[in-house]
Amino acid sequence: MSLVLRRTALFVFIVLMWAFVVAAARASTRDIVPLPGFKPGTIVVKTSERKLYLVLDGRNALRFPVGVGKAGQAWTGLARITGKYVRPAWAPPADIRRENPRLPAVIPGGAPNNPMGQFAMTLGDGTYAIHGTNRPASVGRFVSHGCIRMYNADIRELFSMVAVGAPVIVER
Repeated sequence: MSLVLRRTALFVFIVLMWAFVVAAARASTRDIVPLPGFKPGTIVVKTSERKLYLVLDGRNALRFPVGVGKAGQAWTGLARITGKYVRPAWAPPADIRRENPRLPAVIPGGAPNNPMGQFAMTLGDGTYAIHGTNRPASVGRFVSHGCIRMYNADIRELFSMVAVGAPVIVER
């Protein structure tokens, strides 16, 4: 009987440890921080910090790590969310195709080599987007051609909280 209890206890311990590992892996990397001076619902991207903020109440914001434009590709200014897409396809722009001519004209949504991840929100005329990534190690770096990259769990959360038309402010 004691052997059965020990094995059961070991089994329960292993299952609980596995559950904690899975929960930690799925945990969002966001936190709540003070960010006064912006209207609720505004997205603020601070490229020098490599952080994106979603303003909650005019005093506080959710803060997420992001990958931003590399040297010569970063931009600043005002935009609005103009579209929201789940499993977006990606058509590499001409400048990226010049850098890598072997890229296909379109990479289907959900494909492992699609850099948009599982969710994307286009900005302005669609040249740039806030999106997930197929390369999570790129988040927190100066890596993109101007888009804002997020961990897939973070863009999923942001996607659910932001409406088309939401203002986006990109600062240095």
